[in-house]
Amino acid sequence: MVILGLGLLILGGIAILSAVFVSEPGSGGELLGFDVTTLESFFVGVAAGAAILWGFSILKWGTRRSLAHRKERKELTELNAKLERVEAERRSDDPERRDAV
Repeated sequence: MVILGLGLLILGGIAILSAVFVSEPGSGGELLGFDVTTLESFFVGVAAGAAILWGFSILKWGTRRSLAHRKERKELTELNAKLERVEAERRSDDPERRDAV
């Protein structure tokens, strides 16, 4: 998800930068090799802005999700270690098991 969010941010940024630096003032100009009108240029800007916002939200959601996953994995590892210690203590304290071994 993080990669998808970064991709959308980069694509939106490229579209905006190409529209700003390539198009001529007053006319629609050319955008990535295509002739566009002023209205089409506006819609490209709106779509690029939406892509940037969507990419940022996906990036934020993916980062939050991966951090929560890491935290949960750490807690499970700690609980597993604690359980193994308790089981080891139980085995060493159990007299029936000591005689059987």
